[in-house]
Amino acid sequence: MTDPRTTVVVITHNRRPELLHTLDHLAELPEQPQVIVVDNASTDGTADAVSRHHPRVRLLCPGRNLGAIGRNLAVREVRTPYVAFCDDDSWWSPGALSGAADLLDRYPALATVTARILVEPGSAEDPINEELRNSPVPAPDWLPGPALGSFLAAATVLRTDTFGTAGGFHPRLWLGGEEELLAADLAANGWWLTYADHLTVHHQPSAVRDPTLRRAHGIRNTLWFTWLRRPAGPALRRTVYLARTVPHDRVSLRAFAEAAAALPWVLRERRVLPTEIEARMRILEEAQQRSAARRYVG
Repeated sequence: MTDPRTTVVVITHNRRPELLHTLDHLAELPEQPQVIVVDNASTDGTADAVSRHHPRVRLLCPGRNLGAIGRNLAVREVRTPYVAFCDDDSWWSPGALSGAADLLDRYPALATVTARILVEPGSAEDPINEELRNSPVPAPDWLPGPALGSFLAAATVLRTDTFGTAGGFHPRLWLGGEEELLAADLAANGWWLTYADHLTVHHQPSAVRDPTLRRAHGIRNTLWFTWLRRPAGPALRRTVYLARTVPHDRVSLRAFAEAAAALPWVLRERRVLPTEIEARMRILEEAQQRSAARRYVG
């Protein structure tokens, strides 16, 4: 059951064993998708290992760590109508790529399809699944699943041309919640995002990660998105909420300082969302504040 509609893009940095494990799974998929790996300046022999063990994989080596922006680089090389993102510690289940492509074929106003995430080993439900399943965003009758306000890159299939037209992930955000800005801009352009509970991605969290850096970037990027796209009142309210609820430590202080230092850039690029999209953001904000899956810890 080969399926030529989707290319899988994987970004990686110094996680050679995890990446090879992921590529082994992707090579076994019945869809047999083309796979593009962006090696973000790994120093652990990742590039050589990919070339040796998976010669059919297209390998891009930009020479520096681009973070999530490595995906933008890869998508420029994609020639299929759809692109599936994948982290180096996650992989798609057999049939999931075809299922997502079927939905995108069937619904021309749909930009993204996000799959259910199972945490390995053990295939436990990721807590975020329940939140996506019960998304409060009002959905049109035709949408095949819950409407989303954002998406999780490592579990999402997107329209290749739509991703490119929207500009991809903003280079300033680098990594950590980088999806929120792109998702809001897609919605502002009339696109819909959905969750598909019958499609599955597996995630085996890597032990090679810096949770404090990821937290700092997540807080910073949330603040940047908020002031880039939200009206002043809601932006101020969300900023105060974050200041009250994030851990009061050096990591959080660094995140707020980095966000504040970029204020001139934020004001130059600020573009408030249309009223109907802002209404979705407000609904989502209430649900996110109750979420057990969204905690800035580490």
